[in-house]
Amino acid sequence: MGPVAGVRAGCQSHRTGVKQEVESVPLSGPYLGEREEELVLEVLRSGRLSLGPTIDRFEELLAERVGAPYAAAVSSGTTGLHLLCVAAGIGPGDEVITSPYSFAASANCFLYEGGTPVFADIDPRTLNLDPAAVGAAITERTKAIVAVDIYGYPCELDELRALADRHGLALIGDSCEALGAEYHGAPLGSHGVSCVFAFYPNKQLTTGEGGMVVTHSEDEWHLIRSLRNQGRPEPGGWLEHVRLGFNYRLSDVAAALGIGQIERLDEILALRGQAAQRYGELLGAIDGIELPCDDDEAHTRSWFVYAVLFPDSVARERTIAAFEREGIGYNRYLPSIHLQPYMVERFGFEEGLCPVAEDVSSRSLALPFFTGIEAGAQERVAEVLASAL
Repeated sequence: MGPVAGVRAGCQSHRTGVKQEVESVPLSGPYLGEREEELVLEVLRSGRLSLGPTIDRFEELLAERVGAPYAAAVSSGTTGLHLLCVAAGIGPGDEVITSPYSFAASANCFLYEGGTPVFADIDPRTLNLDPAAVGAAITERTKAIVAVDIYGYPCELDELRALADRHGLALIGDSCEALGAEYHGAPLGSHGVSCVFAFYPNKQLTTGEGGMVVTHSEDEWHLIRSLRNQGRPEPGGWLEHVRLGFNYRLSDVAAALGIGQIERLDEILALRGQAAQRYGELLGAIDGIELPCDDDEAHTRSWFVYAVLFPDSVARERTIAAFEREGIGYNRYLPSIHLQPYMVERFGFEEGLCPVAEDVSSRSLALPFFTGIEAGAQERVAEVLASAL
């Protein structure tokens, strides 16, 4: 079944001058087809646009896919992480350790509850949290660890869980970029650690906006379902509220999109894997470019973005200038969270706190990458990149 919109094919018209026109390549785009349209239309015709059976079915399918007994759909990956922080009892004065090399939500999720961010540096190969750095950052005030599976590559879950167990800490899995990834041969979500997947349009699976909390605790599942629904009990009346909650629900329309995406998730993951392999072949011979690390026996990546490292920031910015001239999408994935303006202003973080992350942030760049990207578009990206260097 072919994709619906032309962006999935990989190129759009882009003018670079009066007489010259080239094909632009977007940074990302969803991969939607007729099945998603059909399922959304069914929901629209049913009249059950929220809190209907489509939500339940989406949760069941996702839980089955990742090997978790319980799943709760939410309005975004960020809100899912926030609810796990609430469930963990994080409050003012509690320190929470997380990665500096991630999207800001990996820290914002506990800031909402008054938690204090503690950033542990990353491993230069995997770009995930370095367990040794996490261990060194634990104090008597540490309450939790938010472990990120950056760019879909699984974190060192066993080592981080051992640290959490040894010190009595909550361990929250930020798997927002990693649906379909595997750790020691089993899907992320199946290992007993509560985690969150996200479904923004650039993710492996999209519902437009949305996320899913998966857990192995029935009590936590009921709590998350209540918290996302204004603190209502289960069962209970619409105007009955047993706790302070949030409106973090996902609509049935969005869930219908999710069901259609799950039905062909194997196809989506395979196409993204093929696109990543193609980039590896095209870019592998370019001097100075570091490619994403390979899988190993314990880690199987689910491809979210394709980010490369340049020799230095000068080379990266030179390539960005070439991409802009040629209409090629990009993003500086990822700035270090602790050096974001609001973090510096509020907590006084300075350069040098996490040298590995800061170095990677200065040299990393996400290339155009999405499920339906065509080989010709990738070849053009590689050609422009090589010429810029």
